Amino acid sequence: MFQPEKPSKMKTREEKKESGQIAKRDNKDLMGFATNFPKEKMERKPDWIRVKAPVSKGYYETKELLNEKKLHTVCEEAACPNIGECWSQKHATVMILGSVCTRACSFCNIETGKPDSVNPHEPENVGDVAKVSGLKHIVITSVDRDDLADGGADQFVKCIENVRKKSPQTTIEILTPDFLRKNGALEVVVKAKPDVFNHNIETVPGLYGTIRPGARYFHSLHLLKRVKEIDPSMFTKSGLMVGLGETKEQILQVMDDMRCADIDFLTIGQYLRPTLRHAPVDRYVHPDEFEFYKKMAYNKGFLMVSSSPLTRSSYHAGDDFAKMRDERNRRLGVV
Repeated sequence: MFQPEKPSKMKTREEKKESGQIAKRDNKDLMGFATNFPKEKMERKPDWIRVKAPVSKGYYETKELLNEKKLHTVCEEAACPNIGECWSQKHATVMILGSVCTRACSFCNIETGKPDSVNPHEPENVGDVAKVSGLKHIVITSVDRDDLADGGADQFVKCIENVRKKSPQTTIEILTPDFLRKNGALEVVVKAKPDVFNHNIETVPGLYGTIRPGARYFHSLHLLKRVKEIDPSMFTKSGLMVGLGETKEQILQVMDDMRCADIDFLTIGQYLRPTLRHAPVDRYVHPDEFEFYKKMAYNKGFLMVSSSPLTRSSYHAGDDFAKMRDERNRRLGVV
């Protein structure tokens, strides 16, 4: 009788570095390894970027539950500035398929190297977290897994199925990699019927070479357009960072491209440099400019827009999903 592999204890980031699992940033053999940047001083953040340190009871309860279920989160791995606020409300973005990515985008704090083995118990653990926490909305994301034949699509499907089984009241949002050169992977995930399909464009096409070298701008757009072709009722979502050297005109053009792909929900947030080995911040965008982008995006037809310095893909995702659903119903005249 087949017995699933018993997952080993999760290694810390330091343990993975010591074992050689995490690659050095100058390893040119890895797919899409980003440019090394000069190690000048970290930029001083303006007052509107400041956030409080996580100290609440809810934060520690969320952390304990995730550790108990041996689940990674993008909140921790990507050093999200909103972790204190979100975890205090028991909102977290679960990151499946390990904590080591096969790519090395120059904006991202997730480590690059030899990926973790796929945990066969992970989908069940994700379902347990949704049930135990009583989540109304869950976000499931992953590292890039170019090493897997399906890019990790099957694990996404299993996670969706387990959440549906164990916590049927929970709405499901997935934030996927681009499934580049993984024929059939997208179709399998869409067939599992998540409520929201999110894939981030991240930046303007002119910056892909240095910021997101392993990805392709028009492939990402086509991926989201293809979701709507397969299932027109599924909500689609994508996000952009600003402050990397893009212009206003380039951001507005990306909005137009997104609307041509029939994307429903746009998030725009300030890029924050994780460490000195990542891309430097070109500028800190003033909150007034974020309001300008929000107004322009709504004028272009998006159902939902979240645009602020601290906006991230999963920030207030549950509340924003409910608003997006209501707005679609309003436009369709559904009571």
